[in-house]
Amino acid sequence: MTSDAPPTGNERPLQIAVIGSGGAAMAAALKAVEKGARVTLIERGTIGGTCVNFGCVPSKIMIRAAHIAHSRRESPFDGGIAATVPAIDRSKLLAQQQGRVDELRHAKYEGILDGNSAITVLHGDARFKDDHSLLVRLNEGGERLVMFDRCLVATGASPAVPPIPGLKESPYWTSTEALVSDTIPERLAVIGSSVVALELAQAFARLGSRVTILARSTLFFWEDPAIGEAVAAAFRAEGIKVLEHTQASQVAHVDGEFVLTTAHGEIRADDLLIATGRAPNTRSLALETAGVPVNAQGAIVIDRGMRTSNPNVYAAGDCTDQHQFVYVAAAAGARAAINMTGGDAALDLTAMPAVVFTDPQVATVGYSEAEARRDGIETESRTLTLDNVPRALANFDTRGFIKLVADAGSGRLIGVQAVAPEAGELIQTAAMAIHNRMTVQELADQLFPYLTMVEGLKLAAQTFTKDVKQLSCCAG
Repeated sequence: MTSDAPPTGNERPLQIAVIGSGGAAMAAALKAVEKGARVTLIERGTIGGTCVNFGCVPSKIMIRAAHIAHSRRESPFDGGIAATVPAIDRSKLLAQQQGRVDELRHAKYEGILDGNSAITVLHGDARFKDDHSLLVRLNEGGERLVMFDRCLVATGASPAVPPIPGLKESPYWTSTEALVSDTIPERLAVIGSSVVALELAQAFARLGSRVTILARSTLFFWEDPAIGEAVAAAFRAEGIKVLEHTQASQVAHVDGEFVLTTAHGEIRADDLLIATGRAPNTRSLALETAGVPVNAQGAIVIDRGMRTSNPNVYAAGDCTDQHQFVYVAAAAGARAAINMTGGDAALDLTAMPAVVFTDPQVATVGYSEAEARRDGIETESRTLTLDNVPRALANFDTRGFIKLVADAGSGRLIGVQAVAPEAGELIQTAAMAIHNRMTVQELADQLFPYLTMVEGLKLAAQTFTKDVKQLSCCAG
């Protein structure tokens, strides 16, 4: 065993250990170096974490390829543009996908770390020895003791697997395996009703699978009910079988086939995707040794400054009780580094936008009506269907809606929910309006370019005082 104990002396730089190498870890490491610290970054697996390797990047590439395949097979313009059945070569699509993943991992993670002399990278598994040191079991063999003044835990999360009898004995997929599969199964069963389940279910369906979704409740059950209803309708229109209020009580894998037992009968599939959430990677860290508590789900409890109950230990990203989005993780990591080096930064998530890359997309920010009621806020809301949005009419695609939630007393915009093609491209405008405490009238008075989807926000705001069906095009 060797030791990386910091040198003595008053002028030595602050020694910061970062466990992980994903969005939160990288943002923290770079910000800490900028503040004059020296960083030891510890990664047990692939540099870059979930987003670039197994999450956001490969999934969005696959989703985009599936969208292209779908639009060639079927579009609102088939009367004038002959549709064709695309030939899908999954192995070539996968090579293209993974090539871009490798490129981004090197450009945004490995190359940056290699070029920063203030960051030392250790490849191994870290656990706390006490509140000022870590033991790292190196991948190449042996252990190393890493002393720190401050430590950031940014170990991310992994797919959670429900305790369904027979499941663990079967060759099921999580999102990790699904994204690197070089084949498209003829029949795919998906257990889950949230982001990963629905994004991948639609992608596989558009690439040629017959997909059945088993949802324990409804799709997006924690959101405004209209969201799940709109997405379920869109999926069913594409031939995806959506079974709500349906659970598998048993999973068997016999002769290369999955057999799922439900209260509504058996479901048979060639592959099974489990996408029922993600569990924080905290079990192997010996957090109790450093006096750092976790909640019932194993997530590290932090405050708005990413501090744990131990003043020397901070945490950020998916291993904490914050929202599991990479941009939240990166923002949290940067603020944690500021606080670890003597600053005082907080992360305000009141106007946090979220996007689900189904088609139509789901985009939300701020309060839903139900959430506002739980906080004692009286609301006024309006829902604009997309057949009132000129861009959607020009696209011959009016699936979805835009809903604005306002504080009834002040008229201030406090929430937006949208289901629409490219809804993700309009939600940041809504987030900025909420952040700047705009009223719906102020939003309605803004100039929006005609024939853009984001113009739907203006039209939705106008419905608080006008009947938009009676307005001319571009009416202010």
